[in-house]
Amino acid sequence: MASAAAAGAPSGPAAPKSRRSVTGTRKVVAALFLLPALVLLGALVLYPIGYSLVRSLYDSSGDQFAGFDNYQALFTDDGIRTALKNNVIWVVFAPTVSTALGLVFAVLTERVRWGTAFKLVVFMPMAISMLAAGIIFRLVYDQDPDKGVANAVWVGVHDSFAQASAFPKAHPGRESPLVGQGGAFVTKDPVKAGTPVALPMVGVAPDQFPDDAKRAVTARPEPGKVTGTVWQDFTRGKGVGKLGAPDATERGYDGMRIEAVKDGKVVASAKAAGDGTFTLPASADGAQLRLPAANFKEAYNGVDWLGPALVTPAIIGSYVWMWAGFAMVLIAAGLAGVPRELLEQARVDGASEWQVFRKVTVPLLAPVLAVVTVTLMINVLKVFDLVYIIAPGSSQDDANVLALELYRKGFSEGRPGVASAIAVFLLLLVIPVMLFNIRRLRREGRR
Repeated sequence: MASAAAAGAPSGPAAPKSRRSVTGTRKVVAALFLLPALVLLGALVLYPIGYSLVRSLYDSSGDQFAGFDNYQALFTDDGIRTALKNNVIWVVFAPTVSTALGLVFAVLTERVRWGTAFKLVVFMPMAISMLAAGIIFRLVYDQDPDKGVANAVWVGVHDSFAQASAFPKAHPGRESPLVGQGGAFVTKDPVKAGTPVALPMVGVAPDQFPDDAKRAVTARPEPGKVTGTVWQDFTRGKGVGKLGAPDATERGYDGMRIEAVKDGKVVASAKAAGDGTFTLPASADGAQLRLPAANFKEAYNGVDWLGPALVTPAIIGSYVWMWAGFAMVLIAAGLAGVPRELLEQARVDGASEWQVFRKVTVPLLAPVLAVVTVTLMINVLKVFDLVYIIAPGSSQDDANVLALELYRKGFSEGRPGVASAIAVFLLLLVIPVMLFNIRRLRREGRR
């Protein structure tokens, strides 16, 4: 009976249970574990953002309230406007080119046996800091072809089609029969057949002579023809050698072009031999001899990569060199998840490889391409190191970007209020891109 009564009696109130999260962890414990991260987030992110926002409303001293004057400077200061224009160029081209190259590398290396080694080489620049990469490319873009790799290649290709003169600094010496004429040199008097002509020149260093240049000799007279010698009329040592005549150590101007001119027209031409001698036909009799300006054309020195016109594209090139590997690795990971049967089906249906790539591979990789592009867009909005290191002082204004201008305004010009306004403006530019990326990731997660 007692047990039956006890069994029928209503049970008392249940003991309260601890509140737990979805994963079964107590919320208090979870909060304690998150607290250090939240403190660091507040100290390293939230506080600097809040302080920059407040500081942007004050003048350079930090005592006077300036309102939106610092933000007005963003659209009136020439340096900031140039930086903003360059940032637009960076955002448009750097992520696009890097992603495109990464896509090409990922697709092509998928079919080669040594694809892994190639990916390793392409990705290797990511292990280099921006500072080190900037120093590397400052040397690559050096104007001197003997130092800069870019100009060494460019000059080599150029000189393969348009050989530079070997005598860019040559000019007539003392007692020379030549006078200047618009970059060329012309004899003062007409020449006569059968009488050798001496055309002494100076100004070429001995080590600048062609390797096949020979010892200069006096030309022999030839009946009915104009002969002569063009040579370097200089011998080292005071009082050594004779002016106006080839000496034992003096060499001829091999390949020097000589023209015979009558009434402003070229009637004959010749090139000097290795010993400096030349021969003109009888039509040159009574003409003036001219050494064309092409003989003295300065050597091609390459492209001014870091000049005002090309400095921004050159720096973007160095950025692409670093980040194309990053894009390639992410796209290759996405490509590994593409169903192979879709690609094979397209080929069976008669699609070419280009059509498979354009109409099947790229659409399937669109989410990955969006992630890479957006990530690089956020990255280029903050680019600073490469521009600061690569751009020389003479063209740094032309390569200026917002992050660099922030540094210059805050530390070089002593205008922290404007620098803080630039920082807030950069944050406002990054936020829409980040929100787009977050929304896209959430949409992908719901699929």
